[in-house]
Amino acid sequence: MPVPVTLAGRLVRLEPLAPQHASGLAEAAAGNRDDYSFTPVPHGVDEALDYVAQALAGHAAGTSLAFAIIAVASGRVLGSTRFTRFDYWQGPVVWPLVHGMPTGDPLLTVPDAAEIGNSWLSREARGAGINLESKLLLLQHAFDVWRVRRIAMRADVRNVRSRMAIERLGATSDGVRRAHSRGLDGEVRSTAFYSILDEEWPAVRVTIEGQLAALPATSANRLIDA
Repeated sequence: MPVPVTLAGRLVRLEPLAPQHASGLAEAAAGNRDDYSFTPVPHGVDEALDYVAQALAGHAAGTSLAFAIIAVASGRVLGSTRFTRFDYWQGPVVWPLVHGMPTGDPLLTVPDAAEIGNSWLSREARGAGINLESKLLLLQHAFDVWRVRRIAMRADVRNVRSRMAIERLGATSDGVRRAHSRGLDGEVRSTAFYSILDEEWPAVRVTIEGQLAALPATSANRLIDA
């Protein structure tokens, strides 16, 4: 299974999610809860501790690898993101087959494909390049270190902000699965799916780096230096 790793950029550092991040997560998620209608986001320290515990359980089961998004300059927790839904295609094949799980030494096995999801930021962190750099760090690790063939992303079709953010990365639409699952609000949701293939990664990297370079310095400094 993927080993926890810290990924560092200019604006943010992605640290493996741990109990010490709980209070920072609660602070980042405080405020208007209408902002978090489509993504599970903890409310208060107790929920944040449970959120971390579930993330750690997911990693122990080999199904996810979660991160806290930390401002490099201030050390503030700005939100969270994670790798999910790992696919393993390599051999040797063992029997009985366990779909989606690695074969061989799990500590040495990396996925052939994965999904990025469960991403959220504090309201103050939006529009400052934080999401862009966080996704760049995750994609670099997936494509350049793990050598995955595909990274997938998804969003509730009603979540226009998330869909626009995914599309700005340069991800390709794989279509909409209608009446796909039940959303956080209890309504049956349709889901928009996106992907980036390994051969598309160089162009996507250029797109994201160009957007980061074009950001005014004040858009990030107003947040990370606070």
